[in-house]
Amino acid sequence: LVKALRERAKPVEGTDDIRNVASISAGNDMYVGDLIADAVEKVGTDGVLSIETGSTFETTVEVEEGMEIDRGYISPQFVTNQEKLLTEFENCKVLITDEKISDIKQIVPILEEMNKVSKQLLIIAEDVTDEALATLVVNKLRGTLKIAAIKAPGFGERKSSYLDDIAILTGATVIRDNVGLSLDKVGAEVLGDASRVTINKETTTIVGDGTHEAEVEARCK
Repeated sequence: LVKALRERAKPVEGTDDIRNVASISAGNDMYVGDLIADAVEKVGTDGVLSIETGSTFETTVEVEEGMEIDRGYISPQFVTNQEKLLTEFENCKVLITDEKISDIKQIVPILEEMNKVSKQLLIIAEDVTDEALATLVVNKLRGTLKIAAIKAPGFGERKSSYLDDIAILTGATVIRDNVGLSLDKVGAEVLGDASRVTINKETTTIVGDGTHEAEVEARCK
C-alpha cells in the first residue's frame, strides 16, 4: 500500500499547490488556504508555522524572526502552561553556554541579578544536572525564579554553530572555557533578549526582540 501511494504521489510544488492542499485540509475553505500559502511563501518551506487562538474574529498572518531548535525542557517542572504542557516566556533573558551546570554556584551571580529585576530566564547549556537542576526546579515552583533550561542543540562543531546562531539572534555572549569566560565570573552583560520563547517536550522556539536583524541577515548570507 505504501509503495503504491508513493508511486502515485505528486510532490507539492509552488504556492498554488500549497494553497490547494491547505484549502482541502481546511474543509475546502479557500480563505484559510490563501492565508497558509501566503505564510509559507513568507517564511519559506523550512520555516515554522504555528496556529494560535486569537481574541478577535479576524484571522491574520504574522511573521516573526526566530528559530526552532530540537531540544525541549530538561524538566517538565519548568512548564508554565499546564493545559498545553508548554513553557511560555515573553521578554525574557537568555543565557548561553557550552558548559555543563551541575553546581548552582556556577550561576548564582546571574540568578541574583534576574531575581532583582524579576526577569524570566532561559538557560541553554551542555546540560543542567544534580544540585543545580534541583535548586532551579524548587525555586521555580516556589515562584522565586521565573526560569527554564534546555540542553544545547547539536553535537561537536555543529553545536558550537547552533549556539552562535542563537547568540546572534538574541544578542547574547556564548560562555566558553576556550575563550576565557566562566559562568561564575560573568553577569547580566552576557545575557541576550528574546521577545518570546515557547518550549515543549521536544522543541524550543526562540523569537528575537528585533534589535539584531542586521546581524541575523549577515549570518544567513
